[in-house]
Amino acid sequence: MADQIKDLYLFNPNVKKQWENFLMEKGISVFSDQEVQAIDQTIGLFDDQGQLVGTGSIAGKTIKYIAVSDDGSGASGARFNQVVSALEMGLAEAGHFQIFVFTKPQYQASFEHVGFHTLAKTDYGLILEKGTPNIETYRASLEKKPADAKTVAAIVMNANPFTKGHRYLVEQAAKENDWVYVFVVNQDVSLFTTAERTMLVREGTKDLKNVAVENGGDYMVSYLSFPAYFIKNQDTAIKYQTALDATLFKEQLAKPLGIQKRYLGTEPKSHTTALYNETLKTILPPEVQVVEIPRLTQGSGQDVVSATEVRADIKADQIDQLINLVPETTFAFIKDKKTELQDRISKGQKINGN
Repeated sequence: MADQIKDLYLFNPNVKKQWENFLMEKGISVFSDQEVQAIDQTIGLFDDQGQLVGTGSIAGKTIKYIAVSDDGSGASGARFNQVVSALEMGLAEAGHFQIFVFTKPQYQASFEHVGFHTLAKTDYGLILEKGTPNIETYRASLEKKPADAKTVAAIVMNANPFTKGHRYLVEQAAKENDWVYVFVVNQDVSLFTTAERTMLVREGTKDLKNVAVENGGDYMVSYLSFPAYFIKNQDTAIKYQTALDATLFKEQLAKPLGIQKRYLGTEPKSHTTALYNETLKTILPPEVQVVEIPRLTQGSGQDVVSATEVRADIKADQIDQLINLVPETTFAFIKDKKTELQDRISKGQKINGN
């Protein structure tokens, strides 16, 4: 009898334990709440003895927790294909025709064999994609730089929300370059939604004619969105995630778009973001120059202008204080949406972080 695919229901403690034990045998040992709770579906491949011989999971449009056993006859390749095929079918049924995989480097050939394309690879891991839309359609969707633009720069920002500090960074890049791409991180895990953040950046920079504000899509993401379920050490996981993100930017965006510089604001408060900036400085040069601009400060104490402070003022209902921190366009939006924003906070939306 051939191996059979079945759904695994991880809310069942016995099933979850069997699944974890199998994965641990295959070298995967990280089952944090952040990783497991993001799973939408898990499948198991069982042999004719009822033994679990393969598994894989779906989180959004990402495949994760892939592992298969070899029965000694070279069946691992067939089992791998069977698991991936079943997951692709599940993703299609859920309306996902663009698929991502984050995995160990040794699985690169296996995924490429079933049609995946490698976007970026580091010593720690790699990211692959399959289907449409894809990186090529994303690049084609971006505003085209003028033909006479000789110097091209990029900025990646969350802008939660867009502050005078963000504006200052964009201004510096716009003064020093012919064309500037501003990529807004596409993740709805912030107080301000992706659509709101992107709109505020566009409104706050529309007078800068050499600036194109773009949604970062699935390719301009923060380290938080990269699964690291196969890396046990947290520091190593952060290094993996940031290195992969930087490599993806360099290979799939900077090189084809002709981006020569990436602008950053100094990060005096966030250790993780400072580490991310250091990773960019290590990986992007010499092809992409990293330009670090001192953060805009305000007041006699020379405090940096911070989106974190803006969100704290919204929570404390100190809206009038924001006029010193945000452009008029952001200020008007916050005043208009104050009740809605405060309601999001009262319902548990976190306001710490970037």
